[in-house]
Amino acid sequence: MPDEEDRTESAVGPDNSQEAMDQRRLAQETRNERKVWYFLGYFLFGIHLVAFVMIYAVMHAPNK
Repeated sequence: MPDEEDRTESAVGPDNSQEAMDQRRLAQETRNERKVWYFLGYFLFGIHLVAFVMIYAVMHAPNK
């Protein structure tokens, strides 16, 4: 019966195996972690930029 062989073959194929799913999940986690680090870097850069602008403004403000 060819139908039974097709089902068995596709169930153990590389696309449906647990190892392949784990490898895809690990690759996705790596991409997500990289994005988190980029967002954190941009956030910290922005905070420092705002702080430097505020320091510049305070240092160059006219005295009253």
